[in-house]
Amino acid sequence: MSIDQDIPGEGNLETAVEVFDQSRKRLFGIAYRILGSAAEAEDIVQETWLRWQQTDRSAVRNPAAFLTTVATRLAINVAESARSRRETYVGPWLPEPVDTEADPTLGAERAEALESVTLLLLERLRPDQRAAYVLREAFGYTYDEIAAILEISSVNARQVVSRAKRGVLSERRDPVDPAKHRELLSAFVAAAQKGDLAQLERVLAADVVSLSDGAGIVGNAARRPVVGRTPVAKFVRAFSSWWWDGATTSWMETNGRPSLLVRRNGEPVALLSIAASAAGIEQLMWVMVPEKLVRLRGDEPGQ
Repeated sequence: MSIDQDIPGEGNLETAVEVFDQSRKRLFGIAYRILGSAAEAEDIVQETWLRWQQTDRSAVRNPAAFLTTVATRLAINVAESARSRRETYVGPWLPEPVDTEADPTLGAERAEALESVTLLLLERLRPDQRAAYVLREAFGYTYDEIAAILEISSVNARQVVSRAKRGVLSERRDPVDPAKHRELLSAFVAAAQKGDLAQLERVLAADVVSLSDGAGIVGNAARRPVVGRTPVAKFVRAFSSWWWDGATTSWMETNGRPSLLVRRNGEPVALLSIAASAAGIEQLMWVMVPEKLVRLRGDEPGQ
């Protein structure tokens, strides 16, 4: 993607809105990938709009580049402050899921750095590395463009992207295709609902990790990761009747992959997603924080 196309800066608000709206989806997609939070990404987009309003737009040679730079730098600042908040977060933190049914790439040229497991890996990187990876791998910015946004040299931009890619790829096995992904998730849910230990173990990888994000406010969310095929299978079986009785489920596509929305009394209580490879399910991710579920609709239960 090039940011070299000139769009003359205009002084009137109507033109400012039009120009901003052309970039809105991209700005949200960049901020969301850097932060793993739709709520925070929306705040970034709003703050970028405010700054765009307050800028002498007639002096801006390339509004798209200006807006991308502002949003990216704001997201990096928020990511820096989030580090300390993560240290006091109760239990595992998981990215806020986003419904990608309507927009599979979430404003990007390709759906890179969008799966929940990738966002988790990006959390381990420095915020500037996250930003560089997102700009390059999802949005196709050149190294010169990334350098201008991050205020570093092009050589450094290439190095930052390279380190970020190594950090992500070194921790990931090749994922299965969407059909196999859904098949594994379906088999897991069927086994979990029956409390079938043998079937659970058949679909889990040997080093599977179960992560439950309840932020310390959801009582039934495990506050520590559960690791290993047999421990995870036993953990899931122990809660099978209590967890699934009275619950309804519906399929969704979140973060570009099939996932399962769990409701009680019509209200979402959990979003279950997985990371899977040829070895089976590598990660179970249970998002249970109410604020992270409010944007999810899903199909009607039973469909």
